[in-house]
Amino acid sequence: MSEQSITLPISGMTCANCAMTIERTLAGLPGVSEAAVNFASERARVTFDPGQVTLERIVKKIREAGFSVVTTRAEFPVTGMTCANCAMTIERTLSRKVAGVVAASVNFAAERVSVTYLPELATLEEMAAAIEKAGFTALLPDESADAADVEDAEQAARAAEIRDQTRKFRIGVLFAAPLFVLSMARDFGLTGSWSHGAWVNWLFLALATPVQFYTGWDYYVGSWKNLKNRTANMDVLVAMGSSTAYFYSLAVLIIPALGDHVYFETSAVIITLIKLGKMLEARTKGRTGQAIRKLMDLTPKSVTVIRDGVEQEVPLARVAAGDEIRVRPGGSIPVDGVVTAGQSAVDESMLTGEAIPVDKQPGDTVFGGTLNREGMLAFQATRVGRETALAQIIRLVQEAQGSKAPIQALADRTAAVFVPAVIAVALATFVLWWAVGGTFVPAMIRLVAVLVIACPCALGLATPTAVMAGTGKGAEQGILFRNGEALEIFSRIDTVVFDKTGTLTQGVPRVTDLVVVDNTAAVSDENALLRLLAVVEKGSEHPIGKAIVQAARDRGMDIPDPTAFKAFGGMGVEAAVDGRHWRLGKPGWFESADVDLSPARETIDRLRQDGKTVMMLGEAGRIAGVVAVADTLRPEASEAVDTLKAQGLRILMLTGDNRQTAMAVAAQVHMDDVVAEVRPEEKADAVKRLRASGHRVAMVGDGINDAPALAGADVGLALGRGADVAIEAADVILSSGNLNGVPAAVRLSRATLATIRQNLFWAFFYNILLIPVAAGALHTVTVLPAFIRDLHPIMAALAMSFSSVTVVTNSLRLYRSRI
Repeated sequence: MSEQSITLPISGMTCANCAMTIERTLAGLPGVSEAAVNFASERARVTFDPGQVTLERIVKKIREAGFSVVTTRAEFPVTGMTCANCAMTIERTLSRKVAGVVAASVNFAAERVSVTYLPELATLEEMAAAIEKAGFTALLPDESADAADVEDAEQAARAAEIRDQTRKFRIGVLFAAPLFVLSMARDFGLTGSWSHGAWVNWLFLALATPVQFYTGWDYYVGSWKNLKNRTANMDVLVAMGSSTAYFYSLAVLIIPALGDHVYFETSAVIITLIKLGKMLEARTKGRTGQAIRKLMDLTPKSVTVIRDGVEQEVPLARVAAGDEIRVRPGGSIPVDGVVTAGQSAVDESMLTGEAIPVDKQPGDTVFGGTLNREGMLAFQATRVGRETALAQIIRLVQEAQGSKAPIQALADRTAAVFVPAVIAVALATFVLWWAVGGTFVPAMIRLVAVLVIACPCALGLATPTAVMAGTGKGAEQGILFRNGEALEIFSRIDTVVFDKTGTLTQGVPRVTDLVVVDNTAAVSDENALLRLLAVVEKGSEHPIGKAIVQAARDRGMDIPDPTAFKAFGGMGVEAAVDGRHWRLGKPGWFESADVDLSPARETIDRLRQDGKTVMMLGEAGRIAGVVAVADTLRPEASEAVDTLKAQGLRILMLTGDNRQTAMAVAAQVHMDDVVAEVRPEEKADAVKRLRASGHRVAMVGDGINDAPALAGADVGLALGRGADVAIEAADVILSSGNLNGVPAAVRLSRATLATIRQNLFWAFFYNILLIPVAAGALHTVTVLPAFIRDLHPIMAALAMSFSSVTVVTNSLRLYRSRI
């Protein structure tokens, strides 16, 4: 059985070590060939062989490791069963035929099926279709209610997690705040002698215990699950640090001979502050995926469909290909389709990044998620559900956000050894200070400070949050990165190679020059010449002939049919117009017929020097006129190239055209170099040679012949309206088809990498630089304030908590950046 790849939404991770634990856990399953977990996006990409391992087994394994997979459950009636084997058939059908179904259970007696599934991957409609295909009938409940529930299942799970973190934080504040105030007031002599009574310490115990075992219970549970899997994460550090302070204080309380001071406020405040950090982190992390949510919210929940001539509102899920749909001004277009009636301007900015609305009329294509600005539009649905362009863009962005940038490997390697190393450092600190100082309590305080300040949350968030924000920002601008690797590598390119035809140029030949050579009644001016050319070429299928006919139509000319039309392959055509025989073709064709070209020689040479294709019209051995056709430049081509050069990049052009034409185009867009007359496979070789010479190369193209070069470049960029093969081969897709997206992608990738480096700096700053401070390395530097020389665990907890928030907030700045 062929392998499947599936993305699972995960919850319960607290640091990068958790992600690595899941990867190791899944890698050990037979049949799982690849498992990659993104801590920031909380998703696991798993490639597995369904013949060897089931999705249910994978989900169960993740849960056994101490984490959760966000699933939802549905139950609905099924009719048509006659025995228990029917129930087993339905179960097998759902598990094997519907991607995303984790488990299915059918109650034959009650005739009901219960399904646990991933709401991002499976729908009730798909399950019902599979059941019906197996010979039974599924009776789905109210569709509109279920659709909303399914769509929001994951969001609801995340919201529940935030509510849980908030509730536990509030409980922590409720008990830790008075405990901290009373304890500090006593230590600084601000309270009377009553505060030194034995009962006060018991009061402190009463206040600290709910914080330790309610607010901080998650850390004990997480520690146990991780240690059971022979790994360690931040939960272990927090549990060890807070428990050391709490249980030492408890021991002092029970056995006064051990000491005269308790540290209940330390353990309670540590847990409360770290819980504050986790709560803020959970809230801000959710915002890194705002691009996906914005895209999902673009389509309406209900659609106006014309059925049997009657207009009716139906849920979006019930729209099928072929349905006639009506969208009023201001309404969102629900699915992809072709306009059948009406005219309007449609805002496609969320798909393409282009701010100017696009005019639509019968025959034009419209896309789901775009906004109808002006008039009423009626169209026929062509692609619905996961087939729409919007759904495919969402899938691309999700995959990119779930991928890892190469720079992430540094954080992963560090996190893998970080927690065990920190525990070793903490124990060494404790032993050293106890041996040198001779007192237990200061050594214990430093041990706690080291454990608390070293939690690697920020390290795990540094790269993935920036990748999520960068790819999300790109999606808003019509720049779709396939993965984090492309985003990172693109920031380091030094050479951009453009294909010419269809990329720098329009890809369609157009008439650029009309020159009357022999002014006669038939060819009295440019319009007369163009009309005659169009009549002669009306029967031609050649692109140049079509360009001439289109030019005449653009000027509103009436084009009658010629007679005696005849094509001469590779040379030109002949046709009779108003009783006169005309020949239209290459100059060489006329020369071979001994026609004198001297009246048009200067014009021919000038047009050819500009890279244009020259054709001649003549009759009876004389030349009447000259027409030039060329593939014109895109309006933004020159601006895009100039911007890239201003960004310090070298710009080249690859083309299969002749060198004269290539040089003419290159001169117009200020290329640094040109490689002309290359076959498709030679384009890939040219890119390969550039890379071999030490350059980091990005290739921009749109055609099938560009696909090898796109795949062979460090980063391939395809225009969104290009060939499917080119899009599949590319790492970046410019959905707008606008070349200004190339320099914008450069700016975005550079900004994202700068953000990652800033995040890693702050993560290492918090997690590594402050560990020696917590261990007492600055104790003898008397010029420093006491709170720095001897870092208290509470200060360590405060710094650690806000390190994660700092990293996530820094990544979110990418959404506000201008690219």
